[in-house]
Formats: sequence, C-alpha cells, structure tokens
Amino acid sequence: MKVIIFGATGTVGIEIVKQALKNGDEVTAFVRDPQKLQTISHPNLHIHVGDVLSLNDVENALQNQEAVFCALGDGRKGKIRAEGTKKIIEAMRKKGSKRLICQTTLGLGESYGNLNFIWKHVMFGMLLKKAFQDHKLQEKYILDSNLDYTIVRPSAFTDDQITNTYRIGFDGSYKKLNLKIARKEVADFMIRQLDTNEYLKRTVSISN
Repeated sequence: MKVIIFGATGTVGIEIVKQALKNGDEVTAFVRDPQKLQTISHPNLHIHVGDVLSLNDVENALQNQEAVFCALGDGRKGKIRAEGTKKIIEAMRKKGSKRLICQTTLGLGESYGNLNFIWKHVMFGMLLKKAFQDHKLQEKYILDSNLDYTIVRPSAFTDDQITNTYRIGFDGSYKKLNLKIARKEVADFMIRQLDTNEYLKRTVSISN
C-alpha cells in the first residue's frame, strides 16, 4: 500500500516509517529536515521535503497516497499538531484521500478519566498544558471531518520492545493502568489499522 507519514522524524513517526517498510508498504516520509532520516535506506522509502503548515506542500505530497499517518509533534509549543493536521485534512479533501490514522494522546475526551492525579494536574495541567490543548484541537478537526479516520490515544512513551500485552479500547472509568506504552507498539498498532475497520471513525485508547 502507498502510505505517507507526517511527523516522520519524530519518535513515533520514525517507528511507523521503519515498520511500514518492513510491512512491505511504499512509504513517503514528509519531513522538514531529510538528514534526520539518513540512517534509513530502503528502495520503498521516498522522502518528501516540505512544511506541514503549507497547504501546497501537503497537497503535492498526497498525490496517489492510499493512506495517511499523522504523528506530528511540537514539544511544549502547542501549535503544529492542530494546524498541521488541519492542513492535512484540507489537502486530503482536495485530493480525494479518505483514510487517516492519527496519534494523539490518552487523556482526551472520555479517556481523561484514565489519568492519575499527576497526569491530570501536573503534566497536562501545567507542564504539558499547551501540548494537551494542541492535541485537543487536533482531534476536533479530525472528528469534524468527513474522513475515514482512526484516532489512536496512547499513554506516555517508552523505548521498550513490542510485547502486545497492552490494553486496547478501555473506557474512561478503567484505572488499572501504568500509563506507559512502547513507541514501537504505538507504531505497530497504527499500521495494523490499515487492515481492519474495527476502529474506523472511532477513537481508541491504548496503554499498559
């Protein structure tokens, strides 16, 4: 399948790139700095240099793509995720693309109930407040779109390996979580959405 990855040089995005290539997909990595992917060499990897805030750049990159992955990051600044996703949605509408798989964060919507005191009041309440609000607006743009989206809400990232022991699709009342998940597992779960409609037009929480 021909797929494009926005946020391809981020910690989750680069895992999506690697695993999509291993999966046999034809991968376009949308990047601002191609040097950040210089360690990956593969005949099915195409680098598209552009700015996700440029509608023209995004439209050009979406040509003939069958599915779109979004794993945009912005640290604590609180802007790129929502505004970049808005541009992706606009470009997808123009190009007739429908399938969007986007990584946001556990804690949005009903999953706020899954967070503990530290994550609610210290991390998302203060330290990562701008990033949390950015993800919140990002989800709104997707939910208001007519795309065939899947929104994946992972907890805090680790560098662990894939174990497939994490929980999937729990409701906001579930409390028995350690609120961590491996980046590799987030990428693996997102790629597996290409082969299923189970979470089509839905949000899904994942965490250990």
